[in-house]
Amino acid sequence: MPQNPVETNSRMSLRIPAEEKALLMRAVTLERTSLTDFVVRTAVEAARGVIEQAERAPLSERDSLRVLELLENPPAPNEKLMKAAQALPEAP
Repeated sequence: MPQNPVETNSRMSLRIPAEEKALLMRAVTLERTSLTDFVVRTAVEAARGVIEQAERAPLSERDSLRVLELLENPPAPNEKLMKAAQALPEAP
């Protein structure tokens, strides 16, 4: 279950099996970096990938063409949209 991040603490503890730590240490040695830098860099890259994939809406070719068509030739506003626009406060 996701937990709320603690903004005031930049420290994080991890418990991992010895085999996985040995693997990480081997990679760290090969890249000549610290374990912290390696883990943070790799985790941040993975996090960015997860977020990008979650925020992207894949469209089929048909859907993409439909979106482009609507952008180039938008439909006339219906009654509900007109009422919503009239209910907006006037711009200064």
